[in-house]
Amino acid sequence: MIVAGIGFRQSVEADEIVALVKQALERAALSRNDLNKLATIEALAALPAFTEAARQLDVAAIPVAQTVLLATAPHVRTQSARSIAAHGVGSVAEASALAAAGPQPQLVLERITSASATCALARSETGS
Repeated sequence: MIVAGIGFRQSVEADEIVALVKQALERAALSRNDLNKLATIEALAALPAFTEAARQLDVAAIPVAQTVLLATAPHVRTQSARSIAAHGVGSVAEASALAAAGPQPQLVLERITSASATCALARSETGS
């Protein structure tokens, strides 16, 4: 199971998120069919761009609670001062992907960026 974690500005469009996820999958040598979930922090999960991106990608849109996000902080590789100040983790994309991946998550692709979004990929080491 592959999860794409997304961080984004509220002004982002769904097409930008979709394009970034496809770019991330390509960089990780994964296919579109490998993707199972799109995850982000609860505060952003209900925004139209995120829900529409999940619909276009035909995957579940997963909100990640702040407490769960913070629990992944030691495993996040990217350390953005802006993200730490705003959300308590170095990368919302990496933390969201790890949090939604299930047991023993493993980062597959560190955060990549577009103009208004970030994306990281994770999977469960147990394969579930």
